[in-house]
Amino acid sequence: QVQLTESGGGSGQAGGSLRLSCAASGGNFATVGMGWFRQAPGKEREFVARIRFVGERTEYSQSVEGRFTLFKDNGQNTIHLQMNGLKPEDTAVYYCAAATRSNNWLRGEYSYWGQGTQVTVSS
Repeated sequence: QVQLTESGGGSGQAGGSLRLSCAASGGNFATVGMGWFRQAPGKEREFVARIRFVGERTEYSQSVEGRFTLFKDNGQNTIHLQMNGLKPEDTAVYYCAAATRSNNWLRGEYSYWGQGTQVTVSS
Protein backbone atom coordinates (compact mmCIF):
# COMPACT_ATOMS: atom_id res chain seq x y z
CA GLN A 1 0.00 0.00 0.00
CA VAL A 2 0.94 3.61 -0.36
CA GLN A 3 2.37 5.00 2.82
CA LEU A 4 2.13 8.62 3.77
CA THR A 5 4.84 10.10 5.92
CA GLU A 6 4.08 13.41 7.54
CA SER A 7 6.47 15.89 9.06
CA GLY A 8 6.60 19.47 10.21
CA GLY A 9 3.89 19.36 12.82
CA GLY A 10 4.38 20.98 16.16
CA SER A 11 3.75 24.22 17.94
CA GLY A 12 3.56 27.65 16.43
CA GLN A 13 2.79 31.17 17.48
CA ALA A 14 -0.26 33.14 16.46
CA GLY A 15 0.69 35.10 13.40
CA GLY A 16 3.62 32.80 12.78
CA SER A 17 4.25 30.07 10.27
CA LEU A 18 4.60 26.33 10.04
CA ARG A 19 5.22 24.03 7.12
CA LEU A 20 3.76 20.57 6.95
CA SER A 21 5.08 17.97 4.55
CA CYS A 22 3.69 14.67 3.39
CA ALA A 23 5.54 12.13 1.29
CA ALA A 24 3.85 9.23 -0.47
CA SER A 25 5.83 6.06 -1.05
CA GLY A 26 5.35 2.38 -1.78
CA GLY A 27 2.45 0.58 -3.37
CA ASN A 28 1.66 -0.14 -6.99
CA PHE A 29 -0.79 2.68 -7.44
CA ALA A 30 0.30 6.12 -8.53
CA THR A 31 -1.28 8.97 -6.68
CA VAL A 32 -3.15 11.52 -8.72
CA GLY A 33 -3.53 14.05 -5.99
CA MET A 34 -3.10 14.68 -2.32
CA GLY A 35 -4.68 16.82 0.29
CA TRP A 36 -4.80 17.93 3.87
CA PHE A 37 -7.61 17.63 6.37
CA ARG A 38 -7.79 18.60 9.99
CA GLN A 39 -9.81 17.69 13.00
CA ALA A 40 -10.05 19.81 16.11
CA PRO A 41 -11.17 18.36 19.43
CA GLY A 42 -14.91 17.81 19.48
CA LYS A 43 -15.30 18.69 15.83
CA GLU A 44 -15.66 16.77 12.62
CA ARG A 45 -12.82 16.36 10.20
CA GLU A 46 -12.75 19.20 7.72
CA PHE A 47 -11.12 19.79 4.40
CA VAL A 48 -8.16 22.16 4.37
CA ALA A 49 -6.52 22.05 0.96
CA ARG A 50 -5.73 19.68 -1.87
CA ILE A 51 -3.73 19.53 -5.04
CA ARG A 52 -4.32 17.55 -8.18
CA PHE A 53 -0.97 16.70 -9.67
CA VAL A 54 -2.00 17.17 -13.29
CA GLY A 55 -1.72 20.88 -13.75
CA GLU A 56 -0.93 21.29 -10.05
CA ARG A 57 -4.41 22.58 -9.47
CA THR A 58 -5.02 23.57 -5.89
CA GLU A 59 -8.13 24.13 -3.84
CA TYR A 60 -8.49 25.61 -0.39
CA SER A 61 -11.13 25.83 2.23
CA GLN A 62 -12.46 29.30 2.85
CA SER A 63 -11.04 29.29 6.35
CA VAL A 64 -7.44 29.01 5.13
CA GLU A 65 -7.65 30.74 1.76
CA GLY A 66 -5.00 33.43 1.53
CA ARG A 67 -3.06 32.12 4.51
CA PHE A 68 -2.11 28.58 3.54
CA THR A 69 -0.35 27.53 0.37
CA LEU A 70 -0.17 23.98 -0.92
CA PHE A 71 2.54 22.95 -3.32
CA LYS A 72 4.52 19.89 -4.31
CA ASP A 73 8.16 19.03 -4.79
CA ASN A 74 9.13 18.30 -8.35
CA GLY A 75 10.54 14.81 -8.69
CA GLN A 76 8.96 13.72 -5.43
CA ASN A 77 5.52 12.54 -4.42
CA THR A 78 5.69 15.08 -1.67
CA ILE A 79 3.41 17.95 -0.87
CA HIS A 80 3.93 20.84 1.47
CA LEU A 81 1.42 22.97 3.27
CA GLN A 82 2.88 26.36 4.05
CA MET A 83 0.82 27.76 6.89
CA ASN A 84 1.18 31.49 7.37
CA GLY A 85 -0.72 33.85 9.57
CA LEU A 86 -1.47 31.07 12.02
CA LYS A 87 -4.45 31.43 14.29
CA PRO A 88 -5.36 29.53 17.44
CA GLU A 89 -8.32 28.19 15.46
CA ASP A 90 -5.85 26.32 13.27
CA THR A 91 -5.04 24.05 16.19
CA ALA A 92 -5.99 20.54 15.15
CA VAL A 93 -4.69 17.18 14.12
CA TYR A 94 -3.77 17.46 10.46
CA TYR A 95 -4.14 14.45 8.20
CA CYS A 96 -2.53 13.90 4.85
CA ALA A 97 -4.52 11.99 2.25
CA ALA A 98 -3.75 10.60 -1.19
CA ALA A 99 -6.06 9.76 -4.05
CA THR A 100 -5.55 7.25 -6.86
CA ARG A 101 -7.20 6.90 -10.24
CA SER A 102 -9.73 4.63 -8.59
CA ASN A 103 -10.98 7.51 -6.49
CA ASN A 104 -13.53 10.08 -7.52
CA TRP A 105 -11.59 13.30 -7.18
CA LEU A 106 -14.61 15.51 -7.66
CA ARG A 107 -16.33 13.84 -4.74
CA GLY A 108 -13.26 14.05 -2.55
CA GLU A 109 -12.48 10.36 -2.28
CA TYR A 110 -9.08 9.25 -1.00
CA SER A 111 -7.57 5.81 -0.69
CA TYR A 112 -4.76 6.49 1.73
CA TRP A 113 -4.44 8.48 4.90
CA GLY A 114 -1.59 9.48 7.12
CA GLN A 115 -1.62 8.93 10.83
CA GLY A 116 -2.05 12.59 11.62
CA THR A 117 0.19 15.22 13.08
CA GLN A 118 -0.65 17.68 15.81
CA VAL A 119 -0.51 21.39 15.12
CA THR A 120 -0.90 23.66 18.10
CA VAL A 121 -1.06 27.43 17.73
CA SER A 122 -0.68 29.51 20.85
CA SER A 123 -1.82 33.08 21.33
